[in-house]
Amino acid sequence: MRPKVLLLLLASVAGGCSKSPTGKGQRIPGQPVETLPPNGETQKPAFAAQTRAPYTPTNDVGLAVRSVTRGLEHPWALAFLPDGRMLVTERPGRVRVVTKEGVKSEPLAGVPEVDGRDQGGLMDIVVLPGPGTDVLLSFSEKRDGGNGTTVARAKLVLEGTPRLEGMKVLWRQTPTVASTKHFGSRIVPASDGNVFVALGERNDPKTRGQSQRLDSALGKVVRITQDGAPAPGNPFAGKEGALPEIWSMGHRNVQAAAIHPQTKELWVVEHGARGGDEVNVSRAGKDYGWPTITYGIDYSGQAIGEGITSKEGMEQPLYYWDPSIAPSGMAFYDATLFPSWKGSLLVGALAGKHVARLVLDGDRVVGEERIVTDHGRVRDVRVGPSGSVWILTDEDDGELLEVTPAPR
Repeated sequence: MRPKVLLLLLASVAGGCSKSPTGKGQRIPGQPVETLPPNGETQKPAFAAQTRAPYTPTNDVGLAVRSVTRGLEHPWALAFLPDGRMLVTERPGRVRVVTKEGVKSEPLAGVPEVDGRDQGGLMDIVVLPGPGTDVLLSFSEKRDGGNGTTVARAKLVLEGTPRLEGMKVLWRQTPTVASTKHFGSRIVPASDGNVFVALGERNDPKTRGQSQRLDSALGKVVRITQDGAPAPGNPFAGKEGALPEIWSMGHRNVQAAAIHPQTKELWVVEHGARGGDEVNVSRAGKDYGWPTITYGIDYSGQAIGEGITSKEGMEQPLYYWDPSIAPSGMAFYDATLFPSWKGSLLVGALAGKHVARLVLDGDRVVGEERIVTDHGRVRDVRVGPSGSVWILTDEDDGELLEVTPAPR
């Protein structure tokens, strides 16, 4: 069966007003994409364009969206191999090798056992730079008293039947919590050879305040070596009672993270509750506020904590969404295949069922556009070696998609 190609022509004229957080949204240049009222009705952004940045269309090219393969059960992450093939994780606990033509391998042997309930399971995978083909995996690990996010390292063997060998746990998030939610779980190798792991606070009202505590890895970004030790130079190393691996704190549930191609800083995007999805630059020792400050409201409809959106000593998000798009997976576009996207941040949306293209001016968002709006829940977004954009959809019958310029 030939891959299905869908041409999405991106017009620069008004395309109508969406009454749902899904779809293309309002497409009037200079006006926000989102038209639904915010859940935090009385909340005001801290600065211009911190939310609802003006619609900024792609004028110079249409999009061709190719369904490369499907039949993936809730795929979570995508990683490119040096030979052009890809590794894809499936949340129930499988890793597959997939070719550019969409041929899937059988599940690789050597994958660790996962707690695959609800939001848990096998999550991120990255190929470590350097000689050899070692990978890092993150997964929800079954433990006495509950579970937690765990990072492991293994050797990927591609000769013969592809498999993982020598799986070794490098790092475990503590404390263990009896929850099936908010594992976070993006892994990002940094330019200095160390590794960032972005985490969630496990969505338990009894423990979410631990995002503010230095003796807990809940709601944190941690920075470790490729062997799992706390990375040298971490901001809280040597502080009594603090976990030495902590890099930044006050996060809710970070499922999107990437290194900025110019500044080499770590950018993260985290889930809010009903509103309050945030784009942040994760900087050493900074506190991003959860649950003390946040935009949006709780799932119950009540205010979160004192209902405040700012406090001295806590960082404001660079950008936030209210209503929530449920962000997961992101990539900076630093290729040339889509010239007008150069420097944009691409963020996948689960509830929003689209990719949000954020136009950046330094570390400020100055425009937004929704693309790939009719393929389901977007779990991961990656830029491939040729400059095309690759997308995973989080569905029972999940797809791997490739986005290229439409033929003229």
